[in-house]
Amino acid sequence: MFDYIKGILVNKSFPYCTVECNNIGYMLLVNKRTECNLGEINSEIKVYTKLIHKEDNMTLCGFKSREDRVIFDILTSVSGIGTKVAFALLDEFETSELINAVIEQNHKLISKTKGVGEKMAKKIILELKDKLTKINTNVQILSAKNQNTKISNETIIQAQTILQSLGYNQNEYQKALEEAIKNLEKDDAQELLKEVLQLLSIF
Repeated sequence: MFDYIKGILVNKSFPYCTVECNNIGYMLLVNKRTECNLGEINSEIKVYTKLIHKEDNMTLCGFKSREDRVIFDILTSVSGIGTKVAFALLDEFETSELINAVIEQNHKLISKTKGVGEKMAKKIILELKDKLTKINTNVQILSAKNQNTKISNETIIQAQTILQSLGYNQNEYQKALEEAIKNLEKDDAQELLKEVLQLLSIF
Protein backbone atom coordinates (compact mmCIF):
# COMPACT_ATOMS: atom_id res chain seq x y z
CA MET A 1 0.00 0.00 0.00
CA PHE A 2 2.78 2.44 0.98
CA ASP A 3 6.40 1.96 -0.16
CA TYR A 4 7.84 4.69 2.01
CA ILE A 5 6.88 7.92 3.78
CA LYS A 6 9.05 11.02 3.58
CA GLY A 7 8.19 13.74 6.05
CA ILE A 8 8.94 15.35 9.41
CA LEU A 9 9.59 13.23 12.49
CA VAL A 10 7.26 14.76 15.08
CA ASN A 11 7.31 12.11 17.81
CA LYS A 12 9.38 9.17 19.05
CA SER A 13 7.93 7.09 21.86
CA PHE A 14 9.18 3.52 21.51
CA PRO A 15 7.82 1.33 20.00
CA TYR A 16 6.04 4.01 17.97
CA CYS A 17 7.05 7.08 16.03
CA THR A 18 4.98 9.62 14.12
CA VAL A 19 5.94 11.07 10.74
CA GLU A 20 3.98 14.02 9.38
CA CYS A 21 3.57 14.21 5.63
CA ASN A 22 1.18 16.67 3.91
CA ASN A 23 -0.54 17.45 7.23
CA ILE A 24 -1.18 13.76 7.95
CA GLY A 25 0.55 12.07 10.89
CA TYR A 26 1.48 8.44 10.25
CA MET A 27 2.01 6.39 13.41
CA LEU A 28 4.57 3.68 12.74
CA LEU A 29 5.54 0.64 14.79
CA VAL A 30 9.34 0.40 14.85
CA ASN A 31 12.05 -1.66 16.50
CA LYS A 32 14.68 -0.13 18.79
CA ARG A 33 17.43 0.01 16.14
CA THR A 34 15.17 1.87 13.72
CA GLU A 35 14.07 4.31 16.40
CA CYS A 36 17.69 5.11 17.27
CA ASN A 37 18.55 5.73 13.61
CA LEU A 38 15.59 7.95 12.76
CA GLY A 39 17.30 11.19 13.75
CA GLU A 40 16.14 14.18 15.75
CA ILE A 41 12.59 15.38 16.28
CA ASN A 42 11.54 17.91 13.58
CA SER A 43 14.09 16.54 11.11
CA GLU A 44 13.05 15.30 7.67
CA ILE A 45 13.26 11.53 7.36
CA LYS A 46 12.41 8.75 4.94
CA VAL A 47 10.92 5.56 6.39
CA TYR A 48 10.12 2.39 4.43
CA THR A 49 6.82 0.87 5.46
CA LYS A 50 4.94 -2.41 5.69
CA LEU A 51 1.21 -2.63 6.39
CA ILE A 52 0.26 -5.57 8.61
CA HIS A 53 -3.45 -6.33 8.18
CA LYS A 54 -5.07 -8.67 10.69
CA GLU A 55 -8.71 -9.40 11.40
CA ASP A 56 -8.90 -7.14 14.43
CA ASN A 57 -6.42 -4.36 13.56
CA MET A 58 -4.00 -2.80 11.07
CA THR A 59 -0.44 -1.79 11.92
CA LEU A 60 1.97 0.25 9.81
CA CYS A 61 5.55 -0.86 10.50
CA GLY A 62 8.52 1.40 9.78
CA PHE A 63 12.04 0.54 8.63
CA LYS A 64 15.09 2.74 8.07
CA SER A 65 16.23 0.74 5.04
CA ARG A 66 14.58 -1.23 2.26
CA GLU A 67 16.67 -4.33 2.99
CA ASP A 68 15.47 -4.39 6.62
CA ARG A 69 11.89 -4.47 5.32
CA VAL A 70 12.73 -7.31 2.92
CA ILE A 71 14.34 -9.34 5.70
CA PHE A 72 11.30 -8.59 7.91
CA ASP A 73 9.01 -9.91 5.15
CA ILE A 74 11.10 -13.05 4.75
CA LEU A 75 11.26 -13.63 8.51
CA THR A 76 7.51 -13.24 9.01
CA SER A 77 6.91 -15.72 6.17
CA VAL A 78 8.38 -18.40 8.46
CA SER A 79 5.57 -20.05 10.39
CA GLY A 80 5.72 -19.16 14.08
CA ILE A 81 7.49 -15.84 13.53
CA GLY A 82 5.45 -12.71 14.00
CA THR A 83 6.24 -9.01 14.12
CA LYS A 84 7.67 -9.16 17.65
CA VAL A 85 10.24 -11.88 16.92
CA ALA A 86 11.16 -10.41 13.52
CA PHE A 87 11.80 -7.03 15.15
CA ALA A 88 13.85 -8.71 17.90
CA LEU A 89 16.08 -10.34 15.26
CA LEU A 90 16.51 -7.02 13.44
CA ASP A 91 17.45 -5.44 16.78
CA GLU A 92 19.98 -8.16 17.56
CA PHE A 93 21.66 -8.20 14.14
CA GLU A 94 22.44 -5.81 11.34
CA THR A 95 21.10 -7.08 8.01
CA SER A 96 24.50 -8.32 6.82
CA GLU A 97 25.17 -10.08 10.16
CA LEU A 98 21.84 -11.91 10.13
CA ILE A 99 22.32 -12.96 6.50
CA ASN A 100 25.82 -14.22 7.28
CA ALA A 101 24.54 -16.23 10.26
CA VAL A 102 21.92 -17.84 8.00
CA ILE A 103 24.40 -18.61 5.19
CA GLU A 104 26.85 -20.13 7.68
CA GLN A 105 23.97 -22.01 9.39
CA ASN A 106 24.97 -20.59 12.77
CA HIS A 107 21.81 -21.47 14.69
CA LYS A 108 23.53 -20.98 18.05
CA LEU A 109 24.19 -17.32 17.27
CA ILE A 110 20.64 -16.72 16.02
CA SER A 111 19.13 -18.49 19.06
CA LYS A 112 20.70 -15.88 21.37
CA THR A 113 17.95 -13.49 20.27
CA LYS A 114 15.24 -12.99 22.88
CA GLY A 115 12.24 -15.18 22.03
CA VAL A 116 14.17 -17.37 19.58
CA GLY A 117 15.10 -20.86 20.74
CA GLU A 118 17.40 -23.33 19.03
CA LYS A 119 14.52 -25.08 17.26
CA MET A 120 13.20 -21.83 15.80
CA ALA A 121 16.73 -20.72 14.85
CA LYS A 122 17.20 -23.91 12.81
CA LYS A 123 13.84 -23.36 11.14
CA ILE A 124 14.79 -19.78 10.24
CA ILE A 125 18.02 -21.01 8.65
CA LEU A 126 16.25 -23.76 6.73
CA GLU A 127 13.69 -21.39 5.22
CA LEU A 128 15.78 -18.24 4.79
CA LYS A 129 18.87 -19.80 3.25
CA ASP A 130 16.93 -20.93 0.19
CA LYS A 131 15.30 -17.52 -0.26
CA LEU A 132 18.55 -15.59 0.13
CA THR A 133 20.59 -17.70 -2.28
CA LYS A 134 18.28 -17.61 -5.29
CA ILE A 135 19.89 -15.82 -8.22
CA ASN A 136 18.63 -14.50 -11.53
CA THR A 137 20.98 -16.23 -13.96
CA ASN A 138 20.26 -13.58 -16.61
CA VAL A 139 22.12 -10.97 -14.57
CA GLN A 140 25.72 -10.40 -15.60
CA ILE A 141 28.08 -11.22 -12.75
CA LEU A 142 30.43 -8.36 -11.94
CA SER A 143 33.99 -9.64 -12.16
CA ALA A 144 36.70 -8.76 -9.65
CA LYS A 145 39.35 -8.95 -12.36
CA ASN A 146 41.33 -5.73 -12.81
CA GLN A 147 39.53 -4.14 -9.84
CA ASN A 148 40.82 -5.72 -6.66
CA THR A 149 42.77 -8.98 -6.84
CA LYS A 150 42.05 -9.64 -3.15
CA ILE A 151 38.35 -10.19 -3.82
CA SER A 152 37.33 -13.47 -5.44
CA ASN A 153 34.55 -13.83 -8.00
CA GLU A 154 32.85 -16.28 -5.62
CA THR A 155 32.61 -13.57 -2.95
CA ILE A 156 31.18 -11.09 -5.44
CA ILE A 157 28.66 -13.63 -6.75
CA GLN A 158 27.46 -14.34 -3.21
CA ALA A 159 27.05 -10.61 -2.51
CA GLN A 160 25.18 -10.09 -5.79
CA THR A 161 22.91 -13.05 -5.09
CA ILE A 162 21.89 -11.62 -1.74
CA LEU A 163 21.47 -8.09 -3.11
CA GLN A 164 19.07 -9.49 -5.70
CA SER A 165 17.19 -11.36 -2.96
CA LEU A 166 16.86 -8.03 -1.14
CA GLY A 167 15.13 -6.57 -4.18
CA TYR A 168 17.97 -4.61 -5.78
CA ASN A 169 18.61 -4.86 -9.51
CA GLN A 170 22.08 -4.63 -11.02
CA ASN A 171 21.63 -1.02 -12.14
CA GLU A 172 20.87 -0.04 -8.54
CA TYR A 173 23.75 -1.82 -6.82
CA GLN A 174 26.54 -1.87 -9.43
CA LYS A 175 28.11 1.49 -8.55
CA ALA A 176 28.09 0.70 -4.81
CA LEU A 177 29.44 -2.81 -5.41
CA GLU A 178 32.30 -1.54 -7.57
CA GLU A 179 33.22 1.04 -4.93
CA ALA A 180 33.07 -1.55 -2.13
CA ILE A 181 35.28 -3.97 -4.08
CA LYS A 182 37.83 -1.21 -4.52
CA ASN A 183 37.92 -0.40 -0.80
CA LEU A 184 37.81 -3.88 0.75
CA GLU A 185 41.04 -5.21 2.23
CA LYS A 186 40.10 -8.89 2.54
CA ASP A 187 38.10 -11.52 0.69
CA ASP A 188 35.06 -11.59 2.96
CA ALA A 189 31.50 -11.83 1.62
CA GLN A 190 29.93 -10.46 4.81
CA GLU A 191 32.20 -7.41 4.84
CA LEU A 192 31.56 -6.83 1.14
CA LEU A 193 27.80 -6.99 1.62
CA LYS A 194 27.98 -4.72 4.67
CA GLU A 195 30.02 -2.14 2.74
CA VAL A 196 27.66 -2.24 -0.25
CA LEU A 197 24.57 -1.77 1.94
CA GLN A 198 26.20 1.20 3.68
CA LEU A 199 27.04 2.79 0.33
CA LEU A 200 23.54 2.16 -1.00
CA SER A 201 22.13 4.16 1.90
CA ILE A 202 24.28 7.10 0.78
CA PHE A 203 23.98 6.90 -3.02
